[in-house]
Amino acid sequence: MKQPSPRELAYCGLFGAIALLLPVVFHIFHLGHIFMPMYLPLCTLPFFVRPMPAAITAVLTPLLSAAVTGMPPLFPPIAVFMSLELSIMALLIGLIMLWWPRANEWLVLVPVLLFGRVLYVGLVYLFSLFIALPAGFMATLSFLSGWPGIVLMIIAVPPVARLGRQTRAQSLEREKRFL
Repeated sequence: MKQPSPRELAYCGLFGAIALLLPVVFHIFHLGHIFMPMYLPLCTLPFFVRPMPAAITAVLTPLLSAAVTGMPPLFPPIAVFMSLELSIMALLIGLIMLWWPRANEWLVLVPVLLFGRVLYVGLVYLFSLFIALPAGFMATLSFLSGWPGIVLMIIAVPPVARLGRQTRAQSLEREKRFL
């Protein structure tokens, strides 16, 4: 496995820090569970770095946030579910962008977001069965509560990813001129 480059480490640190701080701002206004602010930077990161650094950042950030701020909670294991969901989503986005670097950002993001939501709802359903809660109700509640955040990500992530792609292409072009 290739070591992450300094550029990738910088992006992972920046987007990880944003993913830690943005939920604090949203939770001040009690909007964190609706708009899923941690997802915004962690679903944008794989458009800037390779799949593994993005997935590792995505798996660690919710757990670190839970340990430092108590959000998302470790019980019920929302932080664990988010870690699994976000890391798989980051890995999928990163792999798709690695295989098809010119793919349209919306065509990559939307199916992965839907898959991630289904995965999260499935985890909630299984855990609810395990602790004898009404699994169908809990899964439906999880499914419905995340839609404003999904819409926000569909609106916000692709333009940022496209801007990053253009910036990277321009910097590579500048490097070629100096070499």
